[in-house]
Order: sequence, then C-alpha cells, then structure tokens
Amino acid sequence: MADPATEGRRLSRSFGWLALLGTLLVVAGLVGLVYTGVATLTSMLLFGWLLLIGGIVGLLHAIDSRGSDYFWLGVVVAALNIAAGIVVIRHPHGTAEALTMFAALLFLTGGVFRLVGSVVVRGPQFGWTLLQGAFGLLLGLLVLFDWPHSSLYVLGLFFSLALLFDGLGLIAMGVGGRRIVSMVSEQRVTDELPDPSPGNEQKRSKG
Repeated sequence: MADPATEGRRLSRSFGWLALLGTLLVVAGLVGLVYTGVATLTSMLLFGWLLLIGGIVGLLHAIDSRGSDYFWLGVVVAALNIAAGIVVIRHPHGTAEALTMFAALLFLTGGVFRLVGSVVVRGPQFGWTLLQGAFGLLLGLLVLFDWPHSSLYVLGLFFSLALLFDGLGLIAMGVGGRRIVSMVSEQRVTDELPDPSPGNEQKRSKG
C-alpha cells in the first residue's frame, strides 16, 4: 500500500502540472486574441493535420480489419479525411473563408429559430431566449457583411477564446485540487496526533 504522504505529494504535483498547462493555454489564448490572423492560420493548419492524421489512422484500422462488413466504409471515410486534411493544409486561407461563411450561416439560422421559437412558445425563459436569438442574428449579420475579410479574425477569435476558457478551467481545477489535497493531508496529520485532553491522559495512565 502506498504511503499516504507520498500519494498526497504525487497528487499535488499532478494538479500543479494541470495548473501549469492551464497557464500555458491562457497565455496562448491571450496571444491569439492579439494576433487573430495568426491564430486563424494556426487553427486551420491544426485542423488540417488532425484530419490528415485521423484519416491515416482510420485507413490503417480499416486495413487491419479487412474482410469485415465495414471495411469499405472505413476506407472511404479515411480517404475523405485524408483528402480534406490535404486541402486544408494546402489552402488554409480558402478553408478559413469557407468555414467563416458556414459559421455566419449557422449564427443566422440559429438566431432566427430562437427568435421565432421564443415568440411562438413564450415559455418561462422567453426573455433569455429572445436575447440569445437576437445576439446570434446580429453576430451572423456582422460576420456575413464583413466576409471574406472576417475570415481573417473570426475563427482565430473563437479558437483563442476556447484556449483561454479551457486554460482558466484547468487552472481552477489544478489550484482547487492542490488545495483539497493540502487540506486532506493536514487533517490526516491532525488525526494522527495524540489527543492532549485530560480525559485521554487519565485513560492512558489507568491503562
């Protein structure tokens, strides 16, 4: 059985690394918010490489399971991922423009559906749903009216915000975890100390 003190130090060190990773993500997110064009290009290249590597892994898995009913489906999906990854890596700016247009249309349709749904249903969250719909519609229109120039910063902005909030979440988990481990360790040490109360001293002397 592992020593509780050693286990506590190991957990505290693990939570420390988690907080450090969160700090790096926060720094990367802040840098991305300043240089949104670079963040957009980086996110596109990362997306392309993920597609390419995922397609290669899927193709190897399909070849390994050849003879099964899903062999050709796995090959087709892997080939599409590989082709999409190559296209994204070779044309990151064009991919960013296409994805920005797609995001603008999603914002528009989502905003319209929320607005119409809130007016028709008029549920308990009417005001909040109406505000969400108006915000989505406005955001979609802003991105669409500034397209294709908006493709230079929209995806990078979302990517940087995702890094920022993920980093903040990891920092909170790391700091909170270290605090909990420290409290448990202190409580364990306190429980292991002898009780100096008079009753315990009398019991100990009688024994």
